[in-house]
Parts: sequence; C-alpha cells; structure tokens
Amino acid sequence: MKEFVTKSREETEKIAMDFAKTLMPGDFVALFGDLGVGKTVFCKSIVQTLAGSDAVSPTFTLLNEYYGDFPIYHFDVYRLKNSNEIENIGYEEYFYGDGVCLVEWPDRISKYLPRHRKDVHITRLDENTRRIVIEEK
Repeated sequence: MKEFVTKSREETEKIAMDFAKTLMPGDFVALFGDLGVGKTVFCKSIVQTLAGSDAVSPTFTLLNEYYGDFPIYHFDVYRLKNSNEIENIGYEEYFYGDGVCLVEWPDRISKYLPRHRKDVHITRLDENTRRIVIEEK
C-alpha cells in the first residue's frame, strides 16, 4: 500500500502520472471517492501519460477509449441505474482485455470487479488537500 497527501491539483496529477508509469496491459484500476474529490483528474493524468491525449470525462457516455502503446479504457459508471447495465456493453472485453481499464465509481458495479486490481482511494481532507491510497488486490 502506498499513501500520499497532496495539497494541490498539480500534486495529485503528479502522483497519477507516476502511477501511470507502473501500469501494464491487463491492469485494472478502480477509483473510489466522493463526488468532486479528484477521480477524473487522476484518470485524465493517467491517460495523458500513457496516450498523450487529453481525456474527457465519460460521465454521459459511460466509456471513452484512448490509444498509446496499448489501449486505455476509461469508465465512469456513476449514471448506471443498476449494476447489471454494465453487461450490455460487454464489460469482460474491457475489464479482462489487452489494455488498462480505469473505472470511476467501481462500488456501483462491485460484483463485476476483477479480483486482481489496483484500488485508488481518494479522500478530501480539506478544500485543496487530498489523501490518496493506492493498494494492489
């Protein structure tokens, strides 16, 4: 387990960029945290590092795909009405595929999460300060 405390968005982005450099095809990253805590900032920094692309939050589309040396699948499942909706998009292809899978709000689809994954928990300590805990399952 690794734990960080960041005092700015830029520090959070730096932690995410460093984390991104450790990711390999087949990795699954579950991002936990309250609304507005920085999960999307973290994901965008990973995508920028691995694909050189500016990521857009997939809140309304559920999934965005990016390509660098390998695919990056960025899910935001916040708007799912029930967890079974994830089955309609063939989630297995992404969750167990040849790319890196990033999932925001994974607690909404907990029964579908891979057993082996990297969990990122982001907690707001105050307006600018975040606690980030990264652990491998």
